[in-house]
Amino acid sequence: MPRPYPHFRELSRAEAEEILARNHVGRLAFSVENQVDIEPIHYVFADGVIHGRTAHGTKLSALAHRPWVALETDEIEGLFHWRSVVVRGTVYKPDPTLDEKDYAESVAMIRHLVPEAFAPDDPTPSRDILFRIYVDEVSGRAADDR
Repeated sequence: MPRPYPHFRELSRAEAEEILARNHVGRLAFSVENQVDIEPIHYVFADGVIHGRTAHGTKLSALAHRPWVALETDEIEGLFHWRSVVVRGTVYKPDPTLDEKDYAESVAMIRHLVPEAFAPDDPTPSRDILFRIYVDEVSGRAADDR
């Protein structure tokens, strides 16, 4: 029986946003000194914004100087059956006293994913810094073997 050839295509913006919304793990790429770093993160995508949280460290220091990032998430079902979305945008760290509305919204979004977040039984209490990625560009590709 002949093997089907893969078919590759671009995703529409709506398809890409659906993939972002139903997934919660991605890889965040950012610039540190003269190289690019990439780290896995948990996130929530809603209303054109990616909400995440992190701990103090190199990533935050780097983003304070170069806030431009890319985030990728994938859905992989097989070698020629997958969907991949890449977002490019700018990171913003909401201040709980100056940006109360944005901060509260990000806390609520993170609590959709981890209900105990920012509470005494938080499973990752060191991740106490919220960030938002304002999406500038979204692109996606898909493959299927039909």
